[in-house]
Amino acid sequence: MSLTFQYLITIEPLGFLYGSAGRFLSPENLVGRSGTSFPPSSATLSGLYAANQEDINALIVAGPFWSEIQNPQNFRVPLPHNYLVKDQQIQHQLQWNHQQWETENGTSPTGKFDKGGGWITIDQWHSPQQVESDPWEYLPHLHPRLKTEERKVEADSDQGSLFLENAVQLDPEACLVYLSNTHLDNGWYRFGGEGHFVNLRCLPLDAETQTLLHQPCGKQFALITPAVWGSNRYSYRFPILPNQQEVTPAWSIETLLTERPQAFRYRLGGDKQAKRLSRGRYAVPAGSVYVLSEPLEPWENWEESWFPKEAYSFKRWGCGLSLPLAIGGKS
Repeated sequence: MSLTFQYLITIEPLGFLYGSAGRFLSPENLVGRSGTSFPPSSATLSGLYAANQEDINALIVAGPFWSEIQNPQNFRVPLPHNYLVKDQQIQHQLQWNHQQWETENGTSPTGKFDKGGGWITIDQWHSPQQVESDPWEYLPHLHPRLKTEERKVEADSDQGSLFLENAVQLDPEACLVYLSNTHLDNGWYRFGGEGHFVNLRCLPLDAETQTLLHQPCGKQFALITPAVWGSNRYSYRFPILPNQQEVTPAWSIETLLTERPQAFRYRLGGDKQAKRLSRGRYAVPAGSVYVLSEPLEPWENWEESWFPKEAYSFKRWGCGLSLPLAIGGKS
């Protein structure tokens, strides 16, 4: 089976979705929304494949992204961190001059800019004009604990029948989007935790998007999905060479523009209904920009050994899916 993305998976919630994905436990995460994570990662979609197909050994998925329901092929991807934004308008595109980041005019950026990234449409990847914010809002509320196989309150539970649910309401005109190399039947599925249902559609991926994904990453590229690098015990900000006594980067990195790492974990395996929880990892966030001394091939051709492996290679989750980045007219 090809490792090339051929399908676009759209997720339309039938009501609320669940706004948490197992953040690391800390005093701050015990209350409130500090541990909230949304949209569900590509590992969630991979689990949906595993529940409905017998052979998923060659499965590769990537995301999350989002789009308008009426035009799902022009989906939104995270804005690269080298763009400075104010009031959802791009003010500067920073470029690396081998010593420091500077604006397109060769000066240091001044002023205050928006924090928190944003999204751009995939058809404007090389020349983004408009930055969009998240099309969802959080609606935490007390929720009755339901039986596993029934939409009925679990009255016999010794845990109590109410819990605080970090529910998320998606804009009714928007849908979540993922990429896949494997077809999945259209239909209604449980997705994202707490028994919430979604309407899933599997569409052929637009030819122009496939062409963009086939382009070599070159010397400058940006992540459009989170990246987990390192061994199966440690997380780094870059892939490391296998079987080395010292931590040696697999890439000749000139610089990296990134933000604080984000939690990354998924459930896998187990014979009983409650699946085992994998070891917690940290991921380089989507939008991070790498500048290298040597060019790289398209993400689909990246060496399998660059990705950690815990039962499956992390390439399964689309870790570090990247697109080439033109900075100052160069790529």
